[in-house]
Amino acid sequence: MAKDDILTIEDIISEARQFLTEDETTFIRRAYEFAADAHKDQYRKSGEPYIIHPVQIAGILVELGMDAETIAGGLLHDVIEDTAITLQELEDAFNAEVAMLVDGVTKLGKIKYKSKEALQAENHRKMFVAMAKDIRVILIKLADRLHNMRTLKHLSPEKQRRISNETLEIFSPLAHRLGISAIKWELEDTALRYLNPQQYYRIVQLMKQKREQRESYIEEVMSEVSNQLKDVNVEADMSGRPKHLYSIYRKMIKQNKQFNEIYDLLAVRIIVNSIKDCYAVLGIIHTCWKPMPGRFKDYIAMPKPNLYQSLHTTVIGPKGDPLEVQIRTKEMHEIAEYGIAAHWAYKEGRQVNNNKQSFEEKLTWFREILEWQNETNDAEEFIESLKVDLFSDTVYVFTPKGDVIELPSGSVPLDFAYKIHTEVGNKTIGSKVNGKMEPLDYKLNNGDIVNVMTSQHSYGPSQDWLKITQTSQAKNKIKQFFKKQRRDENVIKGKDAIEKEIRALSIEPKEVLTQDNLQRVYERFSFTNEEDMYAAVGYQGLTAALVATRLTEKIRQTRKEGHNLEETLEVVKTDVKDNKKLDKKDSGVKVEGVDNLLVRLSKCCNPVPGDKIVGYITKGRGVSVHRTDCPNAQTEEAKQRYLYVEWESNQAAKKQYHVDLEISGYDRRGLLNEVLQAVNETKTNITQVNGRSDKNKMAIIQITILIHDTIHLRRIVDRIKQIKEVYTVTRTVH
Repeated sequence: MAKDDILTIEDIISEARQFLTEDETTFIRRAYEFAADAHKDQYRKSGEPYIIHPVQIAGILVELGMDAETIAGGLLHDVIEDTAITLQELEDAFNAEVAMLVDGVTKLGKIKYKSKEALQAENHRKMFVAMAKDIRVILIKLADRLHNMRTLKHLSPEKQRRISNETLEIFSPLAHRLGISAIKWELEDTALRYLNPQQYYRIVQLMKQKREQRESYIEEVMSEVSNQLKDVNVEADMSGRPKHLYSIYRKMIKQNKQFNEIYDLLAVRIIVNSIKDCYAVLGIIHTCWKPMPGRFKDYIAMPKPNLYQSLHTTVIGPKGDPLEVQIRTKEMHEIAEYGIAAHWAYKEGRQVNNNKQSFEEKLTWFREILEWQNETNDAEEFIESLKVDLFSDTVYVFTPKGDVIELPSGSVPLDFAYKIHTEVGNKTIGSKVNGKMEPLDYKLNNGDIVNVMTSQHSYGPSQDWLKITQTSQAKNKIKQFFKKQRRDENVIKGKDAIEKEIRALSIEPKEVLTQDNLQRVYERFSFTNEEDMYAAVGYQGLTAALVATRLTEKIRQTRKEGHNLEETLEVVKTDVKDNKKLDKKDSGVKVEGVDNLLVRLSKCCNPVPGDKIVGYITKGRGVSVHRTDCPNAQTEEAKQRYLYVEWESNQAAKKQYHVDLEISGYDRRGLLNEVLQAVNETKTNITQVNGRSDKNKMAIIQITILIHDTIHLRRIVDRIKQIKEVYTVTRTVH
């Protein structure tokens, strides 16, 4: 997909005219003018006018060939979130369809959540539920994410890594599931550039070095195939398909291979006019070169869940090296590039596959999303379930009648049973796989023929089935069974579990289990009464800890509130009298205008001489001193208790202070040793070391050191940054 040019609205209108009517392009222009007015005083991090972003998103949607409402939705996707425009105003200005699409991609920015992770999970949950109602929501979101990835260079390194990780975890697999390879590959390659820049540019350089050699090889292959096709009168377009950078990187990591050990860096793609010609070309390829055993895949007879169809084969090429060949029709190629967009039901008269019913059946997994979210009250749990079912590798098994059933990798016969029907799952008593009796926790493999044995006398699922099953569908059906069959038992069990969690917080249950408090919490979880909430905890549909946290949040907040400033000062002075071991001078900080106070350096930001600091009164613990940039010192409660503090002179030479550093770099042998040696060279004591690496070969080293002041700290940081393949050195705040 084009990514270097900045498109204008005129470019978009011109391209859209090729497949939309004049009224539809006028509708798009009106959406642009509305968005441009709404965003007129806003700018992106790059300094560009904000309207450039939605225009580029619309350009991506036009390239996908989307309908006028989707393109308008792309232009307007941020007006509710980032401007004063309301959803109702948007609906009045355009229509309910556009308003629904924009609302589907709008973040939940006005609701407070306990953590960034919870907020992000709720955002994803809302998006996926909207997507299940109208798939165009996710196409707008993918276009939005693609343009954001193209402009990621304007953000901080920490945000670049966070957004890139989220892209690989959520959006790239989703683009793959929808079959939009044109977006999938660019998302993955761009994410790799920010997560592991060294490996990214290394692969780029290595591919450049042997490009001419590979291209010459492919030309030789295509010339031979072309001559053979002329003899059988088959028309075909042939091209070399370079392997994408992230694909090469994953292969190097998963198979523990060096770059020069990967042979299929370039494949030959052959596009013909009919399915009959696909198999004719396959025969010619296998006649010219010897096929490699186990490397032939017929995705025409058995398409992938994302609607992808093609023939794949790997042969021993002219020079004895493995050569991958892909054979498909023109329609199959359009689907391979644009996936669900090529099938879009709204493209009346332009649809590649006019069998709408078949198209809808192949996307039933989207409809299941609505069912999952109705059964799960916790957004983070919902997203984790979604990752397992939608984004994991798949396994294909057969019913005794030969129907193909798709399941996540690692699935067991119970998952298969619930995929067939809820009652089949509930009545399951055993299973046969390939004619042989197997336990219910047997892990299914591709090609297995599964026969589930049922009995009308079965008592239904057991609690252990929740641990055995892999799919969210099976787990939710099992939970539903227990919810219906054992409601009274679950109500008692759930209430006991909640009371136990409340006591664990040092609070008596009767203090918080009031009618008003219970109503506030069960309505927050979308239950109609407290018994439904207790039952949900009893059958493990909701965690007792989460309910207890919600029930006790007010009383815990009240306990945190301190006295006013004068009362607290008296408490602090009393503490000092009672604890002679602590001396205010131990901290090296003095408080202006107040004497005989306990002064404590906070451990969350570990201030050291040279840092700008602020102090505030705490209940029973004296004056807490923080760096001015510490988030814990920026709360409204802290600001009301500020005191002026400053470093005492001549303290730096006498005292040492703890500082936490986080070092990130490429995970190579000896990196940790070099970091420790660099610190030792500055004659600095290290009190703690932790290290880890992630799947992207990024090493994170956390060390705690003892220093005198910020000058001493700067000397250490500069020395560490001189180490090869160290990317960042940051001072952490807990």
